[in-house]
Amino acid sequence: MKKKDQPIKIFVVEDDPMYNRMVKYVMELNPDHEVYSFKTGKECIDNLYLNPSIISLDYSLPDMTGEDVLRKIKSYNKDIIIMILSGQQDISTAVKLLKQGAYDYITKDSETKERILNSLTHIKNNIELKQEVESLREELTDRYQFDKNIIGNSRPMQRIYGLMGKAVKTNISVSVTGETGTGKEVVAKSIHYNSDRKKNPFVAVNMSAIPKELLESELFGHEKGSFTGANTRKIGKFEQANKGTLFLDEIAEMDMSLQAKLLRALQEREVNRVGGDHPVKFDARIVVATHKNLADEVNSGNFREDLYYRLLGLPIELPPLRDRGNDIVLLAKFFLDGFIKQNKMPKMEISKLAKQKLLEYSYPGNVRELKAIMELSAVMASSNVIEVEDIRFNSPKRTEAFLTEETTLKTYTNKIIHHFLKKYDDNVLLVAKKLDIGKSTIYRMLKEEKGLL
Repeated sequence: MKKKDQPIKIFVVEDDPMYNRMVKYVMELNPDHEVYSFKTGKECIDNLYLNPSIISLDYSLPDMTGEDVLRKIKSYNKDIIIMILSGQQDISTAVKLLKQGAYDYITKDSETKERILNSLTHIKNNIELKQEVESLREELTDRYQFDKNIIGNSRPMQRIYGLMGKAVKTNISVSVTGETGTGKEVVAKSIHYNSDRKKNPFVAVNMSAIPKELLESELFGHEKGSFTGANTRKIGKFEQANKGTLFLDEIAEMDMSLQAKLLRALQEREVNRVGGDHPVKFDARIVVATHKNLADEVNSGNFREDLYYRLLGLPIELPPLRDRGNDIVLLAKFFLDGFIKQNKMPKMEISKLAKQKLLEYSYPGNVRELKAIMELSAVMASSNVIEVEDIRFNSPKRTEAFLTEETTLKTYTNKIIHHFLKKYDDNVLLVAKKLDIGKSTIYRMLKEEKGLL
């Protein structure tokens, strides 16, 4: 579609000189219109390379019927909007042409001028709406470019980018796993908006947020009267996502009774609305996500094994933020800049010690938690520099996060000692005092790690 700052190109195809001048005059009343007039169907078709947005087409031309010209125009570019002008008032002809792709059918009489203007108004509104939709799609595509939307240069994230790059080249199902807050939906959207499905819908469903008795209707839709309260037909998420991507978040929470129906839908590529007799075909890429280990859920009897293999597709396991090293600082700066811009605040920096504090934290809430921390720090800061005291960790799961890794007591002890060595600038005497251990214990650990013992 044409950009709003460019004129709208219009063709007037009319062999009657008087009507040709009249229609061209009406079209040129708006200075944003660039109008070309032709007397034959061949002239119109030969000039389609000019890419008009609208064509006013006389039904009775000397060399071709309006129906033939309409067909050739639509085969060249189905998006060209065509209004037919005709001296005939035959309803069956009008209906046939409208079915073949004409936007409007206007009879030639005393009200022709007014009808052309009304039709033009509606057409331009449609064009502007399509422009806005296309602009939003382009904005989404730009927003979800890997390097702009997913911040991070760490080795784990480089591997994720590689997997996402493979995902966008095909329609393979994708299963995204990772702790809560690692950005699973962001990955799903990035795959969609970088694939050839990006101009079609991205539909997300959180399986844990919908009561199980309503989930079947939500996914597959229902027919009017299929149950109490079903006053109209409802189109389900599978149909809504046709030609696009269906994102099933927290798939592990799906009730076992529905898993069989989901499996059938994926195998047959069709759904049955609740209360419906006829299957409805769909074409949607499936992306699922969960913070649980689906293989473990299968072994525990909570998830169907056949559905597991149907959904697995290309597995992408997102790393927790604590394993992403300096990505923490990059993300902190990204979230800080975004919050500042949104709230029209002066530019702010993060001090070296504040960065160090950010790097030492375990982030049980992952990226989502870091975002909240940086927004609070911007509010709490007394200057344009985020200092150590401005960084506040309020997670209720800090101890549990530290214990998520199952390892030996010795490893835990060494991690604790290293944490305090960093905190107190490698002051062994101070750390020994803080932990109430002998300094020889610390020196022994350091020697063992260097292979001196």
